[in-house]
Amino acid sequence: MPRPARIEYEHAFYHVMNRGRGRSVVFHEPDYYRAFLDTLKEAHERFDAVIHAYCLMGNHYHLLIETPRANLGRIMRHINGVYTQRYNRLKKTDGSLFRGRYKAIVVDSDAYLLPLSRYIHRNPVEIHKPPVAHLNDYTWSSYPAYAGLTKAPAWLSQTMIYRLLNQRQKYKGYRNYTEAGVDEDIQRFYSKGNQASVLGDQDFRASIWKKHRKQDSEQLQKVLNERPGANKVIAAVAQVFNVKKVAVLTPQKGRQESNLPRKFAMYCCQQLADMPLKSIAAHFNLGHPGSVSWATYDVKVQLSEGKLNKELRAVQRQLNFIKYD
Repeated sequence: MPRPARIEYEHAFYHVMNRGRGRSVVFHEPDYYRAFLDTLKEAHERFDAVIHAYCLMGNHYHLLIETPRANLGRIMRHINGVYTQRYNRLKKTDGSLFRGRYKAIVVDSDAYLLPLSRYIHRNPVEIHKPPVAHLNDYTWSSYPAYAGLTKAPAWLSQTMIYRLLNQRQKYKGYRNYTEAGVDEDIQRFYSKGNQASVLGDQDFRASIWKKHRKQDSEQLQKVLNERPGANKVIAAVAQVFNVKKVAVLTPQKGRQESNLPRKFAMYCCQQLADMPLKSIAAHFNLGHPGSVSWATYDVKVQLSEGKLNKELRAVQRQLNFIKYD
């Protein structure tokens, strides 16, 4: 299955995250943190990356980036690639450092830039084992600069977030704002396991679709819609076909062709939830991913013949999956 398309456009805002392979530590001591910050500085100077906020934790990082040149992929290749080289020199090792493809969430800056900066900056005190008791004591984020505790590096852009904060005393105002805790909307969004790729309402998603629909439209549909979990997909399919969830989940003895809701649920898990075949097979108690391929192929054939379209639209409505056109 092809990876979902990246959404890139001029002056897009992203919350970018990545963590060490196998959750391993990527920042061991100050030299490693400083090497990463040097890499951010280079990304700003070479590729015009606008860094609005950052937080470097032991085994992962958070960045709030704007891309005036619509070049997030190039920026991140530099950040992840060059830092990996610097890490390997410091550690006297070699090989890959990060778990793979970074996570990039497109952000509606008007609605979410300010609360997202707070979410990123509060990371050191929100995780299970906080490294510090108070944000003032955490060195490796842009919070001390926003709070007026340290001088901001020249490559850190603070103007937009201060403007959204709209406080006369910007340092004190930002400290009070951040200490107040994470917004409910932001907390709800990230409690979904960071599956969604867009932080914004339907109007914001529709504006992206209008700009980029000439790209791979099927993949863009997946990016713009929040991907539901398998349980939600199965519940929606069961309701549309008026069967019990257990009938969708349980393999039948003998011929499988008669259990259309089950095959249809596998298809929806692949197409709407973007689940890999191996995960679908495990969820539906199948011994081999090839069984999923046969089931989804049969559904695709029926859809190409004009069948099951009504049922697909009904499942999409159940999952709030918007069909952009």
